[in-house]
Amino acid sequence: MNFFRDLFKFLYSKIFLIQLVLAVAMLAILSYVALQWLESTTNHNQRIVVPSLSKKTLDEVAQTLEAKDLRYEVQDSANFNPDYPRFSVIEQNPTAGSEVKENRKIYVTLNPSGYRKIEVPNVVQRTRRQAEPKLKALGFEIGDVTYKPNIAKDMVLELRHKGKRLKPGTKLMKTSTIDLVLGDGQESTLNLSN
Repeated sequence: MNFFRDLFKFLYSKIFLIQLVLAVAMLAILSYVALQWLESTTNHNQRIVVPSLSKKTLDEVAQTLEAKDLRYEVQDSANFNPDYPRFSVIEQNPTAGSEVKENRKIYVTLNPSGYRKIEVPNVVQRTRRQAEPKLKALGFEIGDVTYKPNIAKDMVLELRHKGKRLKPGTKLMKTSTIDLVLGDGQESTLNLSN
């Protein structure tokens, strides 16, 4: 019983109340200092608007981002896009207009120097109806179609690129034009002398 009476007496004493006020004041001051330090080191309210890097070279990207205290990292190249200059930025992350903090890394994807090379499939001795979709699906363009005497109508007899005969497995740039030489369905007439 004396213990509780002494405890209440101490809690309502002037010394305890002064120490309690000092402890709360110290806690408030320490919290304020810690928050100010965190805000200054993390640039809490500082935001930098990410510029558009589309169609810029790596040198231009470096200059643009350095001026804004940002960094960049090149990601793997994408598929060639003819609407963008070679080796220019075709994608970026974060996107242009996003707000980021100082020293943030911007990831860029570059346009390669050209289309990649693709193997010409073996469509010789196939019908035109089978060959054309296969070539187009790989990204090739169909050029001139010429006919040669052969009993098999619309059978692919050979493939040509820029006038030269192509062998299956030859590598050409995507979007290259391939000319088809097809059979005309006519039997070749040979003059046989008796």
